[in-house]
Amino acid sequence: MSSSDNNSDPRNTFQASPEEAMSDAHAASVMRDIAEVPAVEVITTAAVHLMSAAAVKCGLAEGDNAEELKDLDEARKLITALAGFITAAAPEIGSQHAGPLRDGLRALQLAFREASSHPDAPGQGPGEKFTGAVN
Repeated sequence: MSSSDNNSDPRNTFQASPEEAMSDAHAASVMRDIAEVPAVEVITTAAVHLMSAAAVKCGLAEGDNAEELKDLDEARKLITALAGFITAAAPEIGSQHAGPLRDGLRALQLAFREASSHPDAPGQGPGEKFTGAVN
């Protein structure tokens, strides 16, 4: 490719719009911010988000519409993902962080069992393939 061909290539003449430049600056700022956060905080924050979503789907939300928000199929998926996540992360984050997450997971598993009109057999509930039977 000659230099004249190179100059006619539209990829070489692209100029970022002010919005794109701001977006790039914002992205760089977010990356710097994330880089400063310890892994244990990112892991526990992700687990808390999964817990919160599962609690709502189990019907544990506050307010008059808690029953409307209940969706046990979705709760099962979230609790199973949370159980796998905590099980995998526990050795990395240590017992002081994993312990409370396990307690929250167990509470969700019990809440799910209580909310189910036909509870799963012990060991068959959401996430129990990772945690063992919860009773």
